[in-house]
Amino acid sequence: MSTDHLWQETPLILSHRLTRQDLGGPSIYLKLENLHPCYSFKYRGISHFMQHHVRERGQSVQFIIASGGNAGLAAACAAKALQVKCTIYLPEWVNESLLSVFAEEGAQVVVGGKIYADALQAAQQAVDSNADAVMVPAYDDKLVIEGHSSMVKEIFSQLDGKKPDAIVCSVGGAGLLGGVLSGCEQVGWDDVPVLAIETFGSNCFYHSVALNTSRDSWPSAELPPDFELATDAKTGLKLARQLRFSSAASGSLGASVPTGIAIERAQKRKGKVTCLSIPDAFAMQSLSRFADKHKMLVEMSCATAVAPAFKPSLLEELVPGAKSIVFIVCGGFKISLDEIAGYNTVVEKEMQVDVSHWEALCDGRAIRISKSE
Repeated sequence: MSTDHLWQETPLILSHRLTRQDLGGPSIYLKLENLHPCYSFKYRGISHFMQHHVRERGQSVQFIIASGGNAGLAAACAAKALQVKCTIYLPEWVNESLLSVFAEEGAQVVVGGKIYADALQAAQQAVDSNADAVMVPAYDDKLVIEGHSSMVKEIFSQLDGKKPDAIVCSVGGAGLLGGVLSGCEQVGWDDVPVLAIETFGSNCFYHSVALNTSRDSWPSAELPPDFELATDAKTGLKLARQLRFSSAASGSLGASVPTGIAIERAQKRKGKVTCLSIPDAFAMQSLSRFADKHKMLVEMSCATAVAPAFKPSLLEELVPGAKSIVFIVCGGFKISLDEIAGYNTVVEKEMQVDVSHWEALCDGRAIRISKSE
C-alpha cells in the first residue's frame, strides 16, 4: 500500500470511563475512526480506491457512486482532496439536509428513482456512457478493503505490537470486517479473536456465515422470511440476501448482501470470528451511553460495535478472561440530537416492559443481555 494516503492516523485511546477494573474487567481501547474528515472509517478504503484510479487514469477521471450515506460522503471528501469530479446518485426519499452535506464537499448530486436500486441503475448507466467514469464501490472491493486494513497497522503500532485479546467491530456489508481481518493477517495477529456485531433486521453477514458453517458448530442456518439464498460470484460462497430491512440501523448497516471476501477470510483465519446479532434497543441504549461517557455522537451502527463495552457480564461471556479489547468506533455522520432523543424514548419504553433482558443471537445460539446492567 502506498504511503502517500489521504487519511491521517486516528487515535487509539484507553477508555477510563468504560474500563471496569473494579470488576476485574479488561482494558477497553477505542480506535476513533469517527475523527476522519467524513466522520467514518470509510475514508480509508474509498480514498485508497480513488487514489489508485487517479494514478492509473490521471486527473480527468470522474468518480460516480450511488450512496445516501457514509460511502457517498467519503467519496465526496476524497474527490475534493484529489481535485477530481465526483457525482453522487441518490433516490428521491433522501432529505434535503443530506443533499447539502454532499454539496458542501463539492460533489454533484443527481436525484432520481424511488428506491436505491433505481439510483444505482442510473449511476451504472452514467459510468457505461462515459469513458472517464469509474464506479466507486461502497464495500465489496479488494482495494477498499486494503485501505481499511491500515487501521489495524496503526493499532499494532499504538499498542507497541502487544496483541489485544479481541477486536470488536460492527458489520453491514463487511468491508470494515474484511479490512480488520486483512490487517490482522498482515501484522501477525491472525489468531486474535474478532467479534462482528449487527442488529436484528439488518444482519445479512450473520446469516451468510451460518449458511457456510457446518451444522455441528452452528445448529441452525434456516433463513428468516426477509432473506433469500444467493451465491457470491467472486468466491462461490452462499450469501443471505436481505429483501427487507426492519432495523433502525439499516441506513448504515443495511447492505443487502455482505462481501464474500470477508466471509472467506473469516473461514480461513486461525482466530475465531464470533457473530453477534443484537436488538435495536440495546444499540440505542449504547449510543446514548457512549455520548454521555465520551461526549461524542456516533451513528447507531457504530453504537452496535461498542454495545458490549457497557455490559461487563456480556463481555465476559463473549471474550472470557480478556485483559484488553479494542473497539472500532467506526463513526458515521447520520446522527443528530433529535434522533438520540427519539432513541431514548424507545429505550425507556423497553425498560418498562416486564422483561429484564434482551434476547440476542451469538453463533447460532440464543443469549440474554441484561437491560439494566
